[in-house]
Amino acid sequence: MLGTLTLLLVCQLTGELAARLLHLPIPGPVLGMLLLFAGLLLRGRVPAPLQETAGGLLRHLSLLFVPAGVGVMVHATRLETEALPIVIALFGSTLIGIAVTAKLMAFLLSRTDPRLVDEPAKGDRA
Repeated sequence: MLGTLTLLLVCQLTGELAARLLHLPIPGPVLGMLLLFAGLLLRGRVPAPLQETAGGLLRHLSLLFVPAGVGVMVHATRLETEALPIVIALFGSTLIGIAVTAKLMAFLLSRTDPRLVDEPAKGDRA
């Protein structure tokens, strides 16, 4: 377990170093996950010890949200003073995300061969 935790942390550290040294706009942990993913693709399978360690981390994932919750509580007054811009940003980004997703879906559906799309059965129509 210690070896696989070390592997996960080395991947994260490598991603963080790459992001900082190359001034990439991608977070280091994301690059680390991509590095781990590439390694697993090359290997062709997930080793059992890595699978067990990852499963253990996922079982206790809720504990990793405690620091974020503490951060929210510590900065509660700042969040109160900046509540309007935060709410506007949340709703705006949600609407933009929905609009972009709808446009992308419409574009992809327009490129799909209609013969490949299953038509609903006669009994499924409302």
